[in-house]
Amino acid sequence: MRLQNKVILVTGSATGIGKAIAKRCVAEGAKVVIHGLEADLAAEVVAEIGADKAVAHVEDLTSETCPATLVNLAVSTFGRLDAIVNNAAMVTASNIHTTDLAFFRKMLEVNTLAPFALIKAALPELRKVRGCVLNIGSVNAWSGEPNLMPYSVSKGALMTLTRNLGDTLMREDGVRVNQINPGWVLTENEAKRKREHGLKDDWYADLPKVYAPAGRILWPEEIAAAAVYWLADESGPISGQVMDLEQHPFIGRNPPKDSTTIP
Repeated sequence: MRLQNKVILVTGSATGIGKAIAKRCVAEGAKVVIHGLEADLAAEVVAEIGADKAVAHVEDLTSETCPATLVNLAVSTFGRLDAIVNNAAMVTASNIHTTDLAFFRKMLEVNTLAPFALIKAALPELRKVRGCVLNIGSVNAWSGEPNLMPYSVSKGALMTLTRNLGDTLMREDGVRVNQINPGWVLTENEAKRKREHGLKDDWYADLPKVYAPAGRILWPEEIAAAAVYWLADESGPISGQVMDLEQHPFIGRNPPKDSTTIP
């Protein structure tokens, strides 16, 4: 029960990693605010968790009113706000040839500016309890897949935001800001995306070891387990840190170029 009596707001928690984080937070003793774009899915999560431990709000996070609404919902329902998890993200394949400025701006709006706006809206409440922020980034922040160019840039910007605010807010307000960068995770949306990319229905069952040394990719529950440490008091004063969560080293990795990786 490492999150006993804490109130945690998790964006993008109607599905995937966000849902897994919200459920794990409740299992560790917290109450949660569920957020998403699909009213039916958000309601399902609340029903699964229990209406005494969860409340939901459905709204586009880039809406000018959404950050304040989410913060006010947490306080009016549960009396406080201890942490926010900026998990909601737009993940759409595109490269320099298929990206126009309007699309790029939308990606930055959802993945970088919306988390900033929520941190700003939540800061007065987080300051009261010496709370924390956990941003959910991506290993793509370091460079990114060729067809995830705008997404990768938005996560790189989020990483710098984490380090900048992790220094400033810890010093000035006692509020920690950290980030985890998940690698390849088997969420409902990722399974769907890969099928749309032309892979077979069970593509995740037989992956090259260069991508999945364990024989599988990560599960949302494994990311959620890691998230708890950064949300709990046991992480102490640690702030401004970015942790990659992948089953192989990411920066500097240079896989063998032989029959073990090349058919």
